[in-house]
Amino acid sequence: MNEEKKTITVYYDGACPTCVRDRQGYEKLAGESGKEVCWFDITGQDDHLRDIGIDPRKALTELHVRDEHQHIVSELDAYIVLMTRVPILKPLAWLIGLPVIRSILSSLYHRMVQRRLRKTGRL
Repeated sequence: MNEEKKTITVYYDGACPTCVRDRQGYEKLAGESGKEVCWFDITGQDDHLRDIGIDPRKALTELHVRDEHQHIVSELDAYIVLMTRVPILKPLAWLIGLPVIRSILSSLYHRMVQRRLRKTGRL
């Protein structure tokens, strides 16, 4: 029996050129499994984000994903959900989930995002 994965929704910053490039890179790696990902640009969507329980400021500073069970996860958990759908990225998803690596990457991730948002005058 062929069991289909349910679609997930990725809330990403479409006004960020790096974020758009990252999305395109993911789509190339994902191939057919990329069809199971719905990309939602958060730009100008503050009311919608609040309606679904995402703080618009957090949406700018952390990736958010609504998983197949309709739970919203953020930051590295969101990346893990997204990456585990692509066979070549599964080992990396496992690696970033390790406690020591997770804390280091989380800190680096937040610094990079803060720097990008300040540089573009969006924070």
